[in-house]
Amino acid sequence: MKKFAALIVLALLGGCATSLTPNYDAKFGDAVRQARLKMTINPDAGTNPDQVTGMDGKSARETILLYQGTYKAPPPAVNVINIGGGIGGGN
Repeated sequence: MKKFAALIVLALLGGCATSLTPNYDAKFGDAVRQARLKMTINPDAGTNPDQVTGMDGKSARETILLYQGTYKAPPPAVNVINIGGGIGGGN
C-alpha cells in the first residue's frame, strides 16, 4: 500500500515539473517582431515632435474627403477588352 501511495505522490508531483521548452518559450514571437520592424520605415516616427510636412491643411482635408467618397460611390469600371485597337482590323 505504501508503494502505491508513493507512486501516486510521485505522479502528482510530476505535474509540478518545469517546462521542457524554456529556449522555445524565450524566443516566442521573435519572428513576428522582426518582420514588423523590417516593414517599418521609421521606427522612431512616434517620438518626432515635428508635424508632417508637404501638404497644407486644406489640401489634406480635401484629399481625405475625396478618398472617403470613393467608398460611397466607387469609380465606374473601365472596359479593357478592346486594348490594342479597334475591332474588325480595317485600318
